[in-house]
Amino acid sequence: MEAASFDRIPEDVLIVEDDPIIALDFEDTILGFGVKTVRTAGSVAKALEMIADRKPDFALLDVGLVREKSFAVAERLDALKIPFVFVTGYGASGAFPAAFADKPTLPKPCSTDALHALLKRRPGDGARG
Repeated sequence: MEAASFDRIPEDVLIVEDDPIIALDFEDTILGFGVKTVRTAGSVAKALEMIADRKPDFALLDVGLVREKSFAVAERLDALKIPFVFVTGYGASGAFPAAFADKPTLPKPCSTDALHALLKRRPGDGARG
């Protein structure tokens, strides 16, 4: 049985972000950390399709997409035991359903060091940006 912990950088990361400039910035940053594959989805439907195609090792989820929130993607990742972090400009209070209250978040914009630490952290560490 595979251990559900990261003490290394994941190989395949899914970015769910509707702003192409921000998505490219995240992609450049995490490729610089040694991630081998980065895939980007700008909508919930596209993200769910990409997860069904090939499960990522980790995901970065912008909470507020153009006309929707990414919580359906978070539910799917949670069900598959795939670690993820919310990246949001909303702040930590009040914007998240109770089911995701303990999930890690990073503020937008986030520091490179904070992003790197979350990519390497062990799920369940309870890190909250």
